[in-house]
Amino acid sequence: MLAMTAQLALFGVAGAAHAQDAAGPIDVRILAINDFHGNLLPAGGIKIRDPKDPSKQITVPAGGSEAMATLVKQLKSGNKNSIFVAAGDLIGASPLLSALFHDEPTVESLSLMGLEASAVGNHEFDEGKDELLRMQNGGCHPKDGCAGPRPFGGAKYKYLAASTFDTATGKTVLPPYYVKEFEGVPVAFIGLTLKDTPGIVMPSGVAGLKFQDEAETVNALVPQIRAQGIETIVVLIHEGGFPTGDYNECPGISGPIVGIVKKLDKAVDLVISGHTHKAYNCQIDGRLVTSGDKFGSVVTNIDLKIDRKTRDLVQAKADNVIVDTAVYAKDPEQTKLIEEYQKVAAPLANRVVGRMSAALTKDESPSGETTLGNLIADSQLAATATERDGQALIAFMNPGGVRTDLPMKDEGKVTYAGLFAVQPFANSLVTVDLTGAQIKTMLEQQWINQPKPRILHVSKGFTYSWDNARPVGDRVLADSVKLNGKPLSMEASYRVTINNFLADGGDGFSVLKEGKNPLYGLFDIDAFAAYFAGNSPIEPVKLDRITRLN
Repeated sequence: MLAMTAQLALFGVAGAAHAQDAAGPIDVRILAINDFHGNLLPAGGIKIRDPKDPSKQITVPAGGSEAMATLVKQLKSGNKNSIFVAAGDLIGASPLLSALFHDEPTVESLSLMGLEASAVGNHEFDEGKDELLRMQNGGCHPKDGCAGPRPFGGAKYKYLAASTFDTATGKTVLPPYYVKEFEGVPVAFIGLTLKDTPGIVMPSGVAGLKFQDEAETVNALVPQIRAQGIETIVVLIHEGGFPTGDYNECPGISGPIVGIVKKLDKAVDLVISGHTHKAYNCQIDGRLVTSGDKFGSVVTNIDLKIDRKTRDLVQAKADNVIVDTAVYAKDPEQTKLIEEYQKVAAPLANRVVGRMSAALTKDESPSGETTLGNLIADSQLAATATERDGQALIAFMNPGGVRTDLPMKDEGKVTYAGLFAVQPFANSLVTVDLTGAQIKTMLEQQWINQPKPRILHVSKGFTYSWDNARPVGDRVLADSVKLNGKPLSMEASYRVTINNFLADGGDGFSVLKEGKNPLYGLFDIDAFAAYFAGNSPIEPVKLDRITRLN
């Protein structure tokens, strides 16, 4: 009898505790990434403040799907209410291992990892709407067929495109939001990309599509979502900001995301952002706003407390967790997937195309030049200089198309895969006629309506000076613009090589759409590989083509 009484007492305590738990807030864990760009293998890591010397920075080796999958599993472990989401650019501008198969390996990898929902980013439109829908739904590539180790089944996660409309149907190309219930309480995830996508993607990639204002899109959806009894609303947006602090803080942030968040309906509780390839953990307008760097180097761990009765968010806090490859073991399922695709890709990826004597980097001089950018511009000029290939006199390369450094390794051997990591877009070279005046206008557009100065890389023989103290629109000294030491004539016409992205006015260089007599040539990656093959060993060129005053 005494034992039964003790058991009943114990049951009563446990029952009371259970009732108390049921009455308390629900703990929900959101794991988030952004701008993965098909980096199944680690891509250099993340720069952070040195814990031993805050005045310096160190690079932590991080990223890749193998370590990231392990971290995601660990963060999910013991958290029954969890979800893994993303803020876009999971594919596009990818290393060869993914790009060779039109990013099918990346979609498989993230699906295997348990990703549930992702905003579309601008790079999701690199190959157009139909290809994005194939990424979602599966099927063989219309031109290259099924090149992978198995038929492509499509993403097991949901792509969300609240602000992207098909002009023919007036409907969004993909669902605007995704709802998941946690212990009976629903949470909505709205996904969208930046409204300026048409200006940074090949026009063919966004043909027939309309991109609406980010905040207006979200605010229009709020009443519809709340009518379903949903009070906790998360925005996954492929737009971001530029922080001043370290990877897990936010003493100051600028950029488009600030204005967008301030315009959002107060019903929006949390914003997970991307696009700028930065890591931050911010409070903007009283709301948590996060971003997880790039290339899988960070997983943002967000813990929410949600009131069971009101369904409102009670508390939100975040932690940007570095995917440290020295800490997290390789996930065997991811390793198997990578090895399957590597076997198919190896013959092309491992081909040595040339050598170099020192590393080539994206590190900018005060004027905006880089050793890697100058070399790429030189390679494009060389590929289009002959009468047959375009008779180019000058080449310009957009900095956003140079995706990563070319490190010195294997005694300077450079493989096709290494070059592809630098230039993964497979853009065609286009040689056009531009007047000196149009070239001057193009140079001024490096500062006009740009999130930050977008200094074009220039080929050898072309030089100019710009004055940081002069107003935007008049920063380039006209008499300093020279070709092989001679001033450029504003009236004369010059054959100029650019890629087809720039030729279509990409990155805000609208004047380039005025180019006459276009001649299309090699893919940029093939021009780059040919330059290495014909000029090895490659040495870093001098950074003396652009001069900055003030």
